[in-house]
Amino acid sequence: MKKVIYLISFLFVFSMNAQKNKNGSVYDKHPAIEIVDAFNQAWVSGDIEKAASYLSDDFRIKNGNSLNKDDQGATKQQMIGNMTWWYNNNSYLKFTKDGGAYPDAIEYKRDNQLWVQSWDRLYAVNNQTGVKFDDPIHRLYLMSDDGKQIRWIFEYNNQNTFRKRNDAWPGNDMKNGTIYMNHENINTVRKVMYSYVNGDVEKAMSFFHENASFNDINESKVMNQEEILARDAEMFADWNVDSLDEVGYPDYFEYDYRESKVVSSWWNFRMSRKSDGKKVTVFVHFSDTFDNDGKITDRISYWNKSLLD
Repeated sequence: MKKVIYLISFLFVFSMNAQKNKNGSVYDKHPAIEIVDAFNQAWVSGDIEKAASYLSDDFRIKNGNSLNKDDQGATKQQMIGNMTWWYNNNSYLKFTKDGGAYPDAIEYKRDNQLWVQSWDRLYAVNNQTGVKFDDPIHRLYLMSDDGKQIRWIFEYNNQNTFRKRNDAWPGNDMKNGTIYMNHENINTVRKVMYSYVNGDVEKAMSFFHENASFNDINESKVMNQEEILARDAEMFADWNVDSLDEVGYPDYFEYDYRESKVVSSWWNFRMSRKSDGKKVTVFVHFSDTFDNDGKITDRISYWNKSLLD
């Protein structure tokens, strides 16, 4: 029995050791890393000719997310065109290390290849659309045999910002729903406002979903119904609302995108302080999101709380 146990233990240890095979070395400082850094800084500064000098004649760049098995990547000339487009059509162009990340140079023993892998962040504001790029990018660089040029780049990035830019391109105007100046949801907001200032809190809150959230720009956290009522009770203990006036007219938006339903409204709270009669007018903007049952699920309020100091 002991022999069997010893044999099993030996085979286990042997198998664990057999799984390890050193296939090269990893460096956090290496001439190849310096070449990659110089290449990226050249193109974001607009020195496209210098950037191109770091690319081999047979250079290719490929989207690592591509599902096309026949994708051969873009050529050096196409890369030059891409870098030129980025510099000419975007402002504040930067290509920096992402957070605390740093690149690695890997000298593989097998196949005798030299690679650099990096985790970067691309920042730019597109001149045509105003869309901001602030996206993480992971790249794998295969260096030439002499290690002095970049032969391949495999790039992994988030395509959502690129789609946003393409959708926003001049001429791609797209409607996103319908705006109403009269609608039942607008009527609901009015009922909320006037019942609340007239002391009928129960009626006012009946128009909200039981799990509604309240986001006030003057507060550090999102509140629930109980918390917003407690906050308002404290505030109105020192102030009277002499009148509440609708400013302009509310808008009700039925958005196609995400099918959201929002009422935007603007109000003047004419208030007087109980202690000394001081009068102030507080301008408030509310953004109320509705569910399909006509209940308010989320309220965002914008106003200057310092007026009540």
